[in-house]
Amino acid sequence: MTSDVPEPPSQQTEAESLHLGIMGRLRAYFFAGILVTAPVSITFYLAWQFIRFMDDQVSPLIPPAFNPKNWGIPGFGLVLVVVSLTLIGALTAGFAGRLLVRVYDAVMDRMPVLRGIYSAVKQIFETMLAQKANAFREVALIEYPRKGIWTLAFITGTTSGDVRARFDEEMVNVFVPTTPNPTSGFLLFLPRSEVQVLDMNVEDGIKMVVSTGIITPPEKAVGPAQAKPELT
Repeated sequence: MTSDVPEPPSQQTEAESLHLGIMGRLRAYFFAGILVTAPVSITFYLAWQFIRFMDDQVSPLIPPAFNPKNWGIPGFGLVLVVVSLTLIGALTAGFAGRLLVRVYDAVMDRMPVLRGIYSAVKQIFETMLAQKANAFREVALIEYPRKGIWTLAFITGTTSGDVRARFDEEMVNVFVPTTPNPTSGFLLFLPRSEVQVLDMNVEDGIKMVVSTGIITPPEKAVGPAQAKPELT
């Protein structure tokens, strides 16, 4: 006659620890696999969706006999759009092109509702693409929404016009993005003396905002002559 003899407590503890250790390691490997594959997969997926979107927009404009989409060639729409925009830019660089743009601007300027939208969109693209201002060139820290609380912000330029005329000191335009969506936020006008400019580049600043502070760029070495003032 045999009887079940329970394992000593020490052996049960070792078995449980080994099991938990294996499960913890497998869990860590699983999350590491997600961390490696997710950014690449999402990037290629979004790129592929964008290519398909451009193909769907351009394909109806091309006769079926000459439509590369029917030949199984993806991405032709994107290539055609890039080539077309480049040719348009080259044509508008000449005298006739500049004259045509002036006429187009004059027509749009006489549209009661559309002129405001057209002017705003044009100024944004001129600022971002033609680099007429130092838009999103500097990352800074500002005290917002109250003293003692610091938030990440982007300097978009030097304040001018009627807003600048109401202050005695130099003012800067500061964009405070929301987290994790940096496309929305708040426009603030602050004295330059109240803005702490960082050595961080814009790309790292956007990554930090999108990741809600999880991704933090490494601190750069600062020499004695480049020592930053303490934040007060």
